[in-house]
Amino acid sequence: MDNGIYAALTRQSGLMREMRVVANNIANANTTGFRREGVIFAEHLTRLNRQGEGLSMADARGRLLDLRQAVLTQTNGTFDMAIEGEGFFMVETPEGNRLTRAGAFIPSAEGELMTADGHRVLDEGEAPILVPAGASNLAIGADGTMSANGTPFARVGVFVAPEDADLTHEGGTVFAYQGEIQPAEQPSVRQGFLEESNVDPVFEISRMIEVQRAYEMGQSFLDREDQRIRSTITAMTR
Repeated sequence: MDNGIYAALTRQSGLMREMRVVANNIANANTTGFRREGVIFAEHLTRLNRQGEGLSMADARGRLLDLRQAVLTQTNGTFDMAIEGEGFFMVETPEGNRLTRAGAFIPSAEGELMTADGHRVLDEGEAPILVPAGASNLAIGADGTMSANGTPFARVGVFVAPEDADLTHEGGTVFAYQGEIQPAEQPSVRQGFLEESNVDPVFEISRMIEVQRAYEMGQSFLDREDQRIRSTITAMTR
């Protein structure tokens, strides 16, 4: 196969991957606590001969996770929480502890603070949070301290991932992580608020159009190359 076709195919493969990421961003533009993702293209160059001719191959395996703060929406929900600034809530899943920015929590029938997906919300010591039965006048301080009638009973955990932590999006708004996670030194938790998705739908739609046009140009090149090769073979076999 021609080198030009190889190069075009790697580019097309990367564009398809980016299109899937953009589509997922748009689908989650209204998902509480969702973090936008992007694709990083890398270019690999190699010399083909002594005359200096080279070959460029694209690779789109890199991933970009956008952790920018999103807008906070007031819900007045007693157990709704939003983090201002850096940090994540930690939840317990069957696959292990995970991080999330989605703070729509609710106590279970047993009084444990849970996510809508049924995962336990963990405190600063990575233990489940138990809301006392019949608790009233429940308040959550900026540092995550939960109290009922002025008596503290738990402190919701807010954790900071180091810059080199490998956060992996596992679907929804949950992230797996590698490396050591530290409690935030000065967390800022807002009770009665939820953080929206940080996806900008207008930007994503614009990017989708750009990716689609780039893919169509690549496909046009491949079609022309296919026609050129077919014509050459036909001419040689007459």
